[in-house]
Amino acid sequence: MYAVVKTGGKQVRVDPGQAVRVEKLGGEVGDTIEFSDVLLVGGDDGVKIGTPQVEGAKVVGTITAQGRHPKIRVFKMKRRKGYRRTQGHRQDYTEVHIDKIEN
Repeated sequence: MYAVVKTGGKQVRVDPGQAVRVEKLGGEVGDTIEFSDVLLVGGDDGVKIGTPQVEGAKVVGTITAQGRHPKIRVFKMKRRKGYRRTQGHRQDYTEVHIDKIEN
């Protein structure tokens, strides 16, 4: 069984037992979190597609880590003008272990 959930402005496909990294969510490590914005649920008995969400479906998971991705460098330059700008960015994430998908 799998599901597609919407979180952080993105859509993520999840399976039970899988660990996924999503945009930062509130909560501490070990807390249980529910994703009620389920767009699709698939399994052996077919696929249920929501309009826009699947009624009564939710995905339950446990927060395993709160962290930050590696730093990326953003460099801008205009040739022959002496214009150079360097900027760094580290995106926050929450790692969630998917426990179960409920229909």
